[in-house]
Amino acid sequence: MLAKQRQEVILDEVRRTGAVQVGDLVLRLGVSDMTIRRDLDALARRGLVEKVYGGATSMIGRSTDEPGFEAKSVRQLAEKEAIARLAAEQVRPGTAIGLSAGTTTWTLARHLDDVNDLTVVTNSVRVADALQQRGRTDRTVVLTGGVRTPSDALVGPVAVQSLRSLHLDLVFLGVHGMAPRAGFTTPNLSESETNRALAEAAGRLVVVADSSKWSTVGISTIVDFAEVDLLISDEGLPTDARQVLAEHVELLLADQQHAEEEEQ
Repeated sequence: MLAKQRQEVILDEVRRTGAVQVGDLVLRLGVSDMTIRRDLDALARRGLVEKVYGGATSMIGRSTDEPGFEAKSVRQLAEKEAIARLAAEQVRPGTAIGLSAGTTTWTLARHLDDVNDLTVVTNSVRVADALQQRGRTDRTVVLTGGVRTPSDALVGPVAVQSLRSLHLDLVFLGVHGMAPRAGFTTPNLSESETNRALAEAAGRLVVVADSSKWSTVGISTIVDFAEVDLLISDEGLPTDARQVLAEHVELLLADQQHAEEEEQ
């Protein structure tokens, strides 16, 4: 197992239980305690865990916690790939779409190669870079201005103003969390305002969020469940979450195993 894969397993366990011990991880992953300690050091440097004697604990949970792009990019990799594949199927040639900042929307951007004659508006430098790497002549990428956040979103009055005059066929929105009373949320107030403006420009609004986002609540609501046309998540979404969400929004669940088989 590669270091990145081990670290994803460790992160999942920290999120599930709140803490991990080196000895337990050694047995589970079949590597030395020194290897586990190096993995924990790497995760701690990225601000994902807090190292303690004999293991590590979670640093996630406060409504204002905002992990950076690199920190989030190692989480739920297979789920994001499956969600991105399913989301890309919603995009038709010759349309104008919006992509918010985030690692799931960034993954989606890399799955849009088969869509011709596309105009994409985004407030993410990372997403814009991913879209322009192929040098497509049939693709227009519009990047809003703004102030960059820890998650590499461009936010603030400049971004909001540029979005308010637009009319997009489809907007894909990445979120920090989703919960019954709070709806779809973010830990950054400025990003919430910018994402809200992007959502308001949408003819059809699609949220892309893996199942780990359920019951996570950021300080600011972007949109309520009922304001979203479609939510694309993964099969790990709990049964109670599916029932609650299905009352308000169309729900599609990506099959992670099927996506992995297709990739092979």
